[in-house]
Amino acid sequence: MIELEVRGDERGSLIALEAATGVPFAIERVYYIFGTREGVVRGLHAHHALTQWAVCVAGACTVLLDDGRERTDVRLDRPDLALQIGPMVWHEMRDFEPGTVLMVLADGPYDEADYIRDQAEFERLVSETR
Repeated sequence: MIELEVRGDERGSLIALEAATGVPFAIERVYYIFGTREGVVRGLHAHHALTQWAVCVAGACTVLLDDGRERTDVRLDRPDLALQIGPMVWHEMRDFEPGTVLMVLADGPYDEADYIRDQAEFERLVSETR
């Protein structure tokens, strides 16, 4: 988890995310997930090389992280926290509150070849690297 710098005054708050002054990678892609219905699980994959930051800019959701050795749930419920998801980490997003917006910054463009969508394949790959 990375605590983001909040700037603001009596008018409100602002968080700036810049590759040169805080995000540890050049931002190549930004996307956001919204309108997720109750009971839906998103993600369900890992990446060979991609690094991402996930920020719940509104609402809340739970992110399951699995690096092949440890599985942990992280609750994202503050817009001033970013969750870094590195390569070879299986991730699933669930328990979306109504109105949730989950923004993701990535260090590369969309590349289907970078995705590992089969959990058994992911488990085989991480066991080979141990």
